[in-house]
Amino acid sequence: MEHPVTEGTVLWEPPEDARTRTAMGRFIDAAAERHGIALADYDAAWRWSVDDLEGFWATVWDHFDVIAHEPYREVLLDREMPQTVWFPGASLNYAEHALRRDDDALAVIARSESRDDIELTYAELRIAVAAARAGLATLGVGPGDRVVAYLPTIPETLIAFLASASLGAIWSSCAPEFGVSAVLDRFQQIEPKVLLTIDGYRYGGRDHDRADEVAAIRDGLPTLEHTVVLPFLDRDGDLAAFPDVLTWDALLDAGGAPLTFEAVAFDHPLYVLYSSGTTGLPKSIVHGHGGILVEHLKMLSLHSDLDRADRFFWFTTTGWMMWNYLASGLLVGATVVFYDGNPAHPDLSTLWRMASELRVTYFGTSAPFIHTCMREGLSPGSSFDLSALRGVGSTGAPLSPEGFAWVYEHVGSDLLLGSVSGGTDLCTAFVGSSPLLPVHAGEIQCRCLGAKVEAFDADGKPVIGKRGELVITEPMPSMPVFFWGDEDGSRLRSSYFSEFEGVWRHGDWIRITDRGSCVITGRSDATLNRGGVRMGTSEFYRVVEGLPEVADSLVVHLDEGDDDRLLLFLVLRDDAALSEEFEGRLRGAIREGLSPRHVPDSVFEIAAVPRTLSGKKLEIPVKKILLGTAVSDAASPDALQNPASLDAFVKITGRL
Repeated sequence: MEHPVTEGTVLWEPPEDARTRTAMGRFIDAAAERHGIALADYDAAWRWSVDDLEGFWATVWDHFDVIAHEPYREVLLDREMPQTVWFPGASLNYAEHALRRDDDALAVIARSESRDDIELTYAELRIAVAAARAGLATLGVGPGDRVVAYLPTIPETLIAFLASASLGAIWSSCAPEFGVSAVLDRFQQIEPKVLLTIDGYRYGGRDHDRADEVAAIRDGLPTLEHTVVLPFLDRDGDLAAFPDVLTWDALLDAGGAPLTFEAVAFDHPLYVLYSSGTTGLPKSIVHGHGGILVEHLKMLSLHSDLDRADRFFWFTTTGWMMWNYLASGLLVGATVVFYDGNPAHPDLSTLWRMASELRVTYFGTSAPFIHTCMREGLSPGSSFDLSALRGVGSTGAPLSPEGFAWVYEHVGSDLLLGSVSGGTDLCTAFVGSSPLLPVHAGEIQCRCLGAKVEAFDADGKPVIGKRGELVITEPMPSMPVFFWGDEDGSRLRSSYFSEFEGVWRHGDWIRITDRGSCVITGRSDATLNRGGVRMGTSEFYRVVEGLPEVADSLVVHLDEGDDDRLLLFLVLRDDAALSEEFEGRLRGAIREGLSPRHVPDSVFEIAAVPRTLSGKKLEIPVKKILLGTAVSDAASPDALQNPASLDAFVKITGRL
């Protein structure tokens, strides 16, 4: 960095008229008037929103003019988690809200390695969804049936999802780079009726035929009645390798059909998302129409300040919850921008170049991507015209203070940088950004409205200014309706509520500052506890990956029985070597930046850090391998970006 920055440094402040200019400010003013209360600032609004859940969520409902076919009887039937019931009596449909706009404004802009850009207006999107809806209905799809997709981030996926939702069917998707086992581990659980797929795709300039994978997936889904194939790699439509299928065009042949929406209960399943599945069968997390609707309206409009004038982009695949979140940009009338392909092909500037060309106003990405751009010396704000950009989002891992500073120095100085954290479990962020608050380096701006996030100490007491377990102590509408196949709810309770009775434990370390900002320091189940000094892994990686020689890293604490060793694994840059001189500087940096107790006992060079398909590092599975667990038992290869990377740890085990 040209200008080293420390955690807490103020990098951006909202304009003086933010309260009147932003959707968040206008909402808070309207809420204060409606309820006859004083909400002087964001902190007061947050406290009201979590203390008066009924008042807050009723205000959200009315503020966004939720379309109800039947009104709700009350906001909250049972406040106790996990049996909370939201808006009983109400009936609605998510897709009806996503498609309530019907004009010539752009709904979707899609860029892909495989074909030219595609644009759809809201009017065109409605026509396409109506046709897909009619096609699915002719296949016998109705409320409660499962429609699954093996599709990339393209308009057809969005069309099929909205058509499914409009029927009251239940959607689920996997990205086409998922292996067969990973797909079947997910889709077999929910017993789908219809599969939508492509024939293949292009990534990084290389074609990937998926005929064999699709055949194996079909064979592994005995409940499947119909398969719809989109000729994507071979646009001439040669589908000889796909017997007994319907083409995408044939599905849409019912063009001209009216667009209608099945009215469903607030908690009627909308889609099924999945946990990573790296160490066992993925959890099948069911989200409801109403919970996702009101939560995403709140987040996208109030926290990200998006509206009809925005072009909203987030780099994601259809196997990550951020795809579902991106699709909800339609709820606020924005234009959603899709990218299908390798974000580093032909170079690391690909997404920034796209943002310039398409006049993107909100650019969503991951902390690892920002850190990579920083280490590679990119300066997108100088290289491209990013004058339309007014917001940047970062998730997937904690963003370092240096990453914050890089965005403001090299992307744009007048941006709302929203470092956010949440999860697939709620399909949202519960700590995130606010256009009414300053941005401090290395800190998430706030706890989101309606999300009572707290840090619990070992005794289950809330603490401020100290690291604790991230918990949610009041219910949120987008918490899972249930886990598929978890008839008695025991798996859901054991996943989130076994540590603290009636309190959601998320599994992260968090520190809440006295000004209400938040710092996530890593997974609580991967804590580095050396001689009583506890350290989150993200703190460790910030120091290690701050060295110019280090491209990536993984740290594992072996703390079984009398064994107490800290092992560090490094991916070095091409011009670097694990020399005695470098190792000395590395240990010195850790001793000075962290603590003497966190200097690793051994340092190893590896070719790649194993990551999940959504980019998370595999600390716990690697630890299991190093302690003797077979690779096949420690992690599911099809749930990883780079399964071969685990082999290195088997070899290292013999050297320990």
